Amino acid sequence: MKINKALTIAGSDSGAGAGIQADLKTFAALGVYGTSVITAITAQNTVKVTKIFELSTELVAAQFDAVMQDIGAQALKTGMLANAAIIEVTAAKIRHYDLKNLVVDPVMVAKSGDLLLRADAIQALRSRLIPLAKVVTPNLPEAEKLTEMKLTRVKEIEEAARRIIAMGAESVVIKGG
Repeated sequence: MKINKALTIAGSDSGAGAGIQADLKTFAALGVYGTSVITAITAQNTVKVTKIFELSTELVAAQFDAVMQDIGAQALKTGMLANAAIIEVTAAKIRHYDLKNLVVDPVMVAKSGDLLLRADAIQALRSRLIPLAKVVTPNLPEAEKLTEMKLTRVKEIEEAARRIIAMGAESVVIKGG
């Protein structure tokens, strides 16, 4: 029996409403064996994020190698990547292992409003990770940050999707609105 495997590269959410915890629950519900690369550890609940600890790029790379050299993945998804260096190492590992079925969820801000991606990392997201994506799934505020557009009308949202595709993504699903 062949078991499909998916890898989540994201932050750990102690409240389990997002991050690797939510991804792994989703993978399991879909009958997929889920693995993870943790990029950051957050102390959060349904109300707020109280603390964020970003892991080193060396540890992110080592987790990626450990999973890929033994288990592998037919698909992968990114979530909270926290900073430009983690985006760079993630993109490098995706290219190194020639991974194709990538979903990029450009997690930038928690529902509570707390920042989950450093502002200087947005360019790395645009230039390094989005070009590798089969699908990019920003919400409206994330699409605004990626495209530097204010999105209030359908035509503007459609233009934002075109701009994200121009960054190299195969497809875009803008959530919300």
